[in-house]
Amino acid sequence: MTRTHTTSHPGGGPDTDGLAASSPREARRRRGDRSKGGPTTAGSAVAARWGAGLLGLVLGLGVWALLTSGLVTDDPVISGMSPARTWVGLDDLLDRGVLLSDASVSLYRLVAGLAAAALLGVPLGLWLGLRRRAEAVAGPLVQFLRMISPLSWAPVAIAVFGIGNEPVIFLVAAAAIWPIMLSTSAGVQAMDPGYLDVARTMGASGWERLTRVVIPAVRPSILGGIRLALGTAWIVLVPAEMLGVRSGLGYQILNARDQLAYDQVMAVILVIGVLGFALDSLSRLLLRGGTAR
Repeated sequence: MTRTHTTSHPGGGPDTDGLAASSPREARRRRGDRSKGGPTTAGSAVAARWGAGLLGLVLGLGVWALLTSGLVTDDPVISGMSPARTWVGLDDLLDRGVLLSDASVSLYRLVAGLAAAALLGVPLGLWLGLRRRAEAVAGPLVQFLRMISPLSWAPVAIAVFGIGNEPVIFLVAAAAIWPIMLSTSAGVQAMDPGYLDVARTMGASGWERLTRVVIPAVRPSILGGIRLALGTAWIVLVPAEMLGVRSGLGYQILNARDQLAYDQVMAVILVIGVLGFALDSLSRLLLRGGTAR
């Protein structure tokens, strides 16, 4: 008869697969490594995701080249917006030194408008979320105002602020304030009211409850609202810069169109897309870091 030998350890039991001889934490770690599949699987997933994204960009570039080629159309305007011509237009803009300055002006207006929207939207969102009666009174007005296109306010902004950065910043803020306000208010309403009850029982003042309980609890909602506002503001910024200002990426599109330089028009559009993608990626990283705290 064959005997099964087991190795004993000082605790007095068999050592099965070496798990009994190790700590429970080590055993859990080993089981977790087996379920996750190890770092190789994670690296392969990242590489596959990046490869798929790169393939999508290559396909998009191919469609762009095909639609602007002589195989599809002989229109000189459309052929002037081909990838090769766009590269030439981008080089011309860089040589003239206008692209970087216009991009800097546009980013300044974007940040200033977002800052103004956050300074107004976060307190108003907290107020609406904490005061149900205030929400009942102001809710219909907020819903009415947010459905008005921000560009509808352009004549009013120019009449009040004149020509320059101020009307563009106002239009950006008018577009960005609603996602921030509504996301903050929704975060407050979704918060467990027991947190406030505990803080109130422990004698916390109203300011302490706001800064130590409410704001940390709704931080992910605030950051998520700011990310949504960023996308909306970037979309509104470009047409806003076509209304009475002489700088910025939106103005540069009109300027290139007036010169019939459609290669430069496409170059500016390409820069707008790249900057928008970079801004969204940065906001996603900041949101991930903010919610992890």
